[in-house]
Amino acid sequence: MALLVNQTHGIVGGIYDYYLWTLTLSDNRTKGWLLVDSPLPTVIYTLFYLLIVWSGPKLMKDRSPYKLTGLLVPYNLSMAVLNGYICVQLFTAATRLKYSYVCQPCRQNHHPDEIQIAKAVWWYYFSKLLEFCDTFFFILRKKYKQLTFLHVYHHSTMFTLWWIGVKWVPSGSTFLPAMVNSFIHVLMYSYYGLSALGPVMVKYLWWKKYLTILQLIQFTTALMMGINGIRTGCDFPMWMHYALVIYMMSFIVLFGNFYVKAYVTSVRRKTPKREINGNAINNGYHSKSQ
Repeated sequence: MALLVNQTHGIVGGIYDYYLWTLTLSDNRTKGWLLVDSPLPTVIYTLFYLLIVWSGPKLMKDRSPYKLTGLLVPYNLSMAVLNGYICVQLFTAATRLKYSYVCQPCRQNHHPDEIQIAKAVWWYYFSKLLEFCDTFFFILRKKYKQLTFLHVYHHSTMFTLWWIGVKWVPSGSTFLPAMVNSFIHVLMYSYYGLSALGPVMVKYLWWKKYLTILQLIQFTTALMMGINGIRTGCDFPMWMHYALVIYMMSFIVLFGNFYVKAYVTSVRRKTPKREINGNAINNGYHSKSQ
């Protein structure tokens, strides 16, 4: 028993010493920023999020769903504005610095444009905390079909991974996935904000399918970026290149599966078929000969 305790203590001590060593590699520019210095707030908020995901539907079981229209519209439009701000801040600073879209090393430079990028990356990280509200609103409205593994996986991991980003690499190649994803989130939250207005907006919301296509393009591009970084030895933390590749592959599989079920399989099921002379035709009309 004493041997087991000593081994456990040694393993825990080794992990803690490794963590202390990694802190020496963290970016000094974000030191002291809200939620950045310690991983505990991020871990606690993520665990709280998962607790709500687990317990929320149980608490709502005997309650009527809330409409929340008066809250959903300003929330979604505010998130669209925030993501637009992040996207513009990253794009303008990266353009002035002539950042590479293929491989951009992260330098602990205090140039105003570098600080602008670091601040925008922090806001991007913080926005992932705010996005937990997406899930909470689904629960309050009893939209449980939206609480898929993809949804929970996406929200619970992004917040943690971007804490790592803002802690160690708040500039350099980090800017590109944050900028592209923010742009897509402008479109996404605009869509959600408009859809919250009710059936009157349905005819204007034909473009949801293309949001998923844009996301798949985004993930594929990020995957290629990570593979290229590994292949060329891009001057960026190599473990982050590998993490990016693995993470993007998981998203491509999950979002690809969602796309097939939502826009391919479901369309085939909804399309009426008529058997004419032994041949199935979709929405066909009888010819004169028939």
